[in-house]
Amino acid sequence: MSLETGKRVLRIEARAIEALAERLGESFSAAVTLIEQTRGRVVLTGMGKSGLVARKIAATLASTGTPALFLHPAEAIHGDLGVIVEGDVVLALSHSGETAELLALLETIRRLGARIIAMTGVTDSTLAREADLLLDTSVEEEGCPLGLAPMASTSSALALGDALAAALMVAKGFSEEDFARLHPGGRLGKKLARVEQMMHHGQAVPRVEPATPIRQVVLEISRKRLGCTTVCTTEGRLVGLITDGDLRRLLERDPAPLEHIAEEVMTPGPLTISRRELASSALRLMESRKITMLPVVDDDGRLEGLIQIHDLWRTNLF
Repeated sequence: MSLETGKRVLRIEARAIEALAERLGESFSAAVTLIEQTRGRVVLTGMGKSGLVARKIAATLASTGTPALFLHPAEAIHGDLGVIVEGDVVLALSHSGETAELLALLETIRRLGARIIAMTGVTDSTLAREADLLLDTSVEEEGCPLGLAPMASTSSALALGDALAAALMVAKGFSEEDFARLHPGGRLGKKLARVEQMMHHGQAVPRVEPATPIRQVVLEISRKRLGCTTVCTTEGRLVGLITDGDLRRLLERDPAPLEHIAEEVMTPGPLTISRRELASSALRLMESRKITMLPVVDDDGRLEGLIQIHDLWRTNLF
């Protein structure tokens, strides 16, 4: 019985969201345009379960490049309406469209110079009529066995909020770099770390010139403990890479290995990466090419650092 009830609710909510997708139209596009072009912020408001959904939508918008905040309707009528300024867009959620606390705000919101987008399940409600734009979140049934608790309607509103946030990301050209700037901490922030945040740089990077004797190459690799050395011109341009493996192969094939210089042993034109790339991209590149390190160079090919696969593995984030 419990299993069947659970499946029934999920199917009802899935159908509600599918129906929402089918009727999405010009009002949605207009809402995206209005929010994208606003000089202010998006202020989400709603009571009860709608308020909880509004909080989540506000958080999603804010984390994806659209400044947003939540305003509790009951607090708003006792002074918090001061957070709304001219140019803001108010996204008001009410399944019935008749929530008294919301309706009491509408006149003042207009007077403050903000626009109103209604997200409601009753398209002829007071909120729907008074709003500048209407987003219809109506459902055929709720999913609640008693037909009372909001279930499908809150799922639809939540999904529509995600659709708005995603559409705004595309409209604004919101990129991985933008996302990384807004998520500097936690697991998400680390997953979006740049190569420059994880590379070895400065004196820690082994470096020799093309004419450096192999004896000095070995000493440089041993001192810097990264299992390789870069080979650069006097101007700092990367021309090659020498690894521990290259030295072992030299010893195996040459009876006089110390008579060589760096450019005779190095791998010329090694694979490189920019410091601006995601560290996860560096990891994928190294794993696909079966290498353990990547020199980091600027747009002119000058060496800036070195990133190792072991440093990325140790983060346990990829």
